[in-house]
Amino acid sequence: MTALDTIVGAVVAKGDLAHLALFLWASAASSLALLVLRDLSASNKRFDDFVRELARFNRRHSGEDR
Repeated sequence: MTALDTIVGAVVAKGDLAHLALFLWASAASSLALLVLRDLSASNKRFDDFVRELARFNRRHSGEDR
């Protein structure tokens, strides 16, 4: 049995389905927030890389990097 099966079994045994629904909603919302933050972090890194390369390009073509 997994941890989630144990939790679901305990909640269903007590007959408290509202708490089970709230737990599942909170778990899904937290997982979604984690995925969004991970994607936002990756996006920020890609943008930073782009800006760094653009600055490097500008330095090369303005004559400062020679």
